[in-house]
Amino acid sequence: MPAKPTRRTLARQWELLKLIPSCGAGASATELALALQQAGFEVSKRQVERDLWELREAFQLECNEKSIPYGWRWPTGAGIEFPGLTAAEALSLCLLKQTLGALLPAPWLTVLGPRLASAEHKLASLKADLGDSAAWPHKVRVVQPSLPLLAPDINAEVLETVQECLLASEQVEVDYVSGPGSAPKTLTLNPLAQVNRGPVSYLVATAWDYPDVRLYALHRITVARRLYVELHRPPGFNVDDYLADGALQFGSHGLIQLRAKVSAELAHHLGETALSADQGIEGGVLSATVPDTWQLSWWLLSQGPQIEVLEPASLRQRIHQSLEQALAAYQLVP
Repeated sequence: MPAKPTRRTLARQWELLKLIPSCGAGASATELALALQQAGFEVSKRQVERDLWELREAFQLECNEKSIPYGWRWPTGAGIEFPGLTAAEALSLCLLKQTLGALLPAPWLTVLGPRLASAEHKLASLKADLGDSAAWPHKVRVVQPSLPLLAPDINAEVLETVQECLLASEQVEVDYVSGPGSAPKTLTLNPLAQVNRGPVSYLVATAWDYPDVRLYALHRITVARRLYVELHRPPGFNVDDYLADGALQFGSHGLIQLRAKVSAELAHHLGETALSADQGIEGGVLSATVPDTWQLSWWLLSQGPQIEVLEPASLRQRIHQSLEQALAAYQLVP
């Protein structure tokens, strides 16, 4: 009989350790108790407080005792992961870090810090046991398919506050710089979604009670304050519909039947990585059903002389105009 309470205690504390954040101001005992209750544990705030003080020394947990409620968190770069990593999982996570590191601002990777550190430690231990034959970090690389651009710096505290408000469906007050040299303006935003376009992250939001949905670059927010006020959501808002209507130029003008002359080299490449499920290439002519987006135009222009759009005529005309403008910019001055 005595073993049952012990198992329950271990299970509860195990779950509690996984709920403690590794960044930010930390989670209060009340928040952690609620999360444990939602996970199926019958536990009070007082019991969680006792657990936290028990676990503090063994796991070096940090407690912010400067203000009430106390915030509990892992030390920077620390955390707990269950279960352990295999070599293949560790390698996959290191590749993920290389890939995301070139695309996302640094604060985005902070939440993965403990897991990534575990992966690097796992690979380092394999090298110690097996020598250079296990030196995975020196044998694997991620190469971006296009010219990589550096992500702008985002304030980590701003990102955390904005994301907390987004998840809680609450308003956030921000100081926002609309462009280089302009003074910050204080706005009350209703965060609706967060989207990325390449290395730039945007908050999709309305301001105050206005219905207009706009984009706010996260790196232009200098300060963010959680208001703990329920946001005003535009009726029927859906982020996928918003993007499909052309926001961020991700939107589509519908599907088109693309026909284009392609070089033998490009035909070989597209034979391995097709543009669409119904793609066909015959006699050097490509046919495919594709969305008519800015990404398509960008890709066509990036191929230079390796491709010539035949149909539809409207797309051929757009590409022709872009190339004419580029050629005019490169005219040699006598």
